[in-house]
Amino acid sequence: MTLLAHGLGGAADLPIPLTYALIGAAWALTFSFAVIAFAWREPRLDPDSPGVALPAAVRSVVDAPGVRAGISGLGVAVFLFVLAIGAFGSSDPARNPVPGVVYVYVWVGVAVVSLVAGPVWKTMSPARGVHRVYCAVRRRSPATGLLRYPAAWGRWPAAWGLFTFVWLELASPAPGSVTAVTLWLTGYLVVTVAGLIVYGTDWAEHADPLEVYSSLLGRLSALGRGAGGALVVRSPLANLAGTPVGAGAVAVAATLLGSTAFDSFSLFPRWRGLVADAAGAGVSPTLVRTLGLLLFITVVGVAFRLAAAATGGLPRAERALLPTRLSYTLTPIIAGYVLAHYLTFLVEKGQATVILFADPFGAGWNLFGLADREVAYLLSANPAVLGTIKVLAVVSGHILGVAAAHDRCLRLLPPAHRLTGQLALMLLMVGFTFTGLYLLFDA
Repeated sequence: MTLLAHGLGGAADLPIPLTYALIGAAWALTFSFAVIAFAWREPRLDPDSPGVALPAAVRSVVDAPGVRAGISGLGVAVFLFVLAIGAFGSSDPARNPVPGVVYVYVWVGVAVVSLVAGPVWKTMSPARGVHRVYCAVRRRSPATGLLRYPAAWGRWPAAWGLFTFVWLELASPAPGSVTAVTLWLTGYLVVTVAGLIVYGTDWAEHADPLEVYSSLLGRLSALGRGAGGALVVRSPLANLAGTPVGAGAVAVAATLLGSTAFDSFSLFPRWRGLVADAAGAGVSPTLVRTLGLLLFITVVGVAFRLAAAATGGLPRAERALLPTRLSYTLTPIIAGYVLAHYLTFLVEKGQATVILFADPFGAGWNLFGLADREVAYLLSANPAVLGTIKVLAVVSGHILGVAAAHDRCLRLLPPAHRLTGQLALMLLMVGFTFTGLYLLFDA
């Protein structure tokens, strides 16, 4: 298995037949719809609810300026070290840990940690760390830039940044190229630091693709901020309800969900045969993969916009705003699919990446005896457990997404259309769920 092979090989490796997975999902979704329709008649999710405050000792440590500065400094140091390995280490991705660091730890690991601990990239971001040093030298506030961030841009820059990443991984000629990955990392750091200097921290919150990604999934963490910024434990759905929305929010969600679906779809032999046939006819495989990736992202975005706006009882202008206002309800579905699709990749390819740090510069080292270690295929050796986790992750993400959408629709839609108005959106989410299971189990 190569470093960039995600998860298992497909349904043949899993003991749960696709039909059984779909039947189980159908029962779970039917039950969830019944509960939501008849027992959840008033809005319940309040992002400003007080929650339960963590012990003062825990809060003082987590929010201590020295602790946060140390994490930020460590983030900068690790990022620069990875860039050095990319620039001066082996060009062979089988010997260089940089592609694994980016694809495994940055893309998947940060997402998983964010689901548990909140938007961690905001603290560990190397771009924010470099910017803080710059601001300290210039004696200016990091929040203040040379210009005001244009509100009309919203999160569109982050959506484009995310697309460059998923294109590199899924459509580029050499996704495992150490040089290509290092160049992306360098470009990310330069663009993000420049944006922070010009627009202040608004740039990081709206335009940094990795921070927007981490912050979006971090809304599903049970950790949140209460009155005065105190760290509290609160219902993840209540935290999710406070997700900022605006221009580009649908594009971000569509890019994340559509690209993960395309990643699964690209494992189908029929798709691989199509790419090979195109190459034989003189058509660039990169072009074919790029068009496929764009198609998946576009279908997700357009379908969501149509379903979210398909309601009555509202003026046309209000209906046009519904997709943006409901965009965050796709977050649980994204999280469930990311976990199901990349969990094996994180656990097992993550180990392989650590082992490559034994000799990061190809100098014949064996740091910490890592070269003598072997990958423990914990999940691949237990396909029943892995198959169950995949189903639970996808179905749980769907149920949480429907619950979030239902609660939001209770606030946005007139009473006469509260159920019928969200029917199209719920059916679309069902479609996403069953399509996700099909792609995961039949690829």
